[in-house]
This record gives sequence, structure tokens and C-alpha cells, in this order.
Amino acid sequence: MQDANRHFMARFVEFINSADPGLATELVSPGAVFQVPGRAEPVHGPRGYLEIIGMMRGGFPDIHWSLEETVVEGDVIAARFTMRGTHRGTFFGVPPTGRTIAVQALNIYRLSSGKILSEVGQPDLLGLMQQIGGLPRP
Repeated sequence: MQDANRHFMARFVEFINSADPGLATELVSPGAVFQVPGRAEPVHGPRGYLEIIGMMRGGFPDIHWSLEETVVEGDVIAARFTMRGTHRGTFFGVPPTGRTIAVQALNIYRLSSGKILSEVGQPDLLGLMQQIGGLPRP
């Protein structure tokens, strides 16, 4: 099962870097629930996850996620990513600056029948906002 889940994560990284709707349908359960920073309500299913990717691409059109580390236990996967991109669109109210970002995120995925049922993530939004000038650096 661990090998299958590691293969799943490789496909998932391909999905989030391409925003391919076909991969969304292949990898995300229709009833999946995703918590999104800055939103009171979660988004759902493949369309919801594409919405999350769209939000990130709106601010960082060249965003790229690199999978740094995974921990697999049954149908639960903890994954640490680095997100890199260039701030070319408004993001959380900060107009484009042209600055590049390198931000860590830690997400926990729950799978069933080879598809994501849920994701809870903790992107380093403080670091991201500091890197684009939306918040002061210490």
C-alpha cells in the first residue's frame, strides 16, 4: 500500500503543477472536502481543488510545487512541499510585485479507493506574505 500511495503522490504533484481537469477527476473524490486558508467554508471535489490551484495561479502564474517529503500510514499521507513562483497577480490583496517566493507547506491527505477524500494543509502564509511585501519581515 505504501508504494501505491507514493505513486499516487507522484501523480498528485503532476496534477497540481498542471491543473489538468482529467487528473483532478482521476485523483480527487467527488465528495472530497478541502479547507482553504482565508475562506470560512471548504471547497469540494475535483472542481474545488482546481479552484484552489486557480487561486494560487492567480497570484503566481508560474507556481510550481516540489514534493520534499512524505510519511505514509495506511490511507493517510503527510506531505511537505515547497511552492515556488513569481508574484505576478494580486494575492490576498497584495498587488503584483514581481518578487519570487519559496514557501513550505505541510498537508495531510486522507485517501479512499485511490482518491483524495480530504486535505488539511498548513502553508506558510506568513512567510509568503512577507516575501511579497504584504507583511513586514521581523
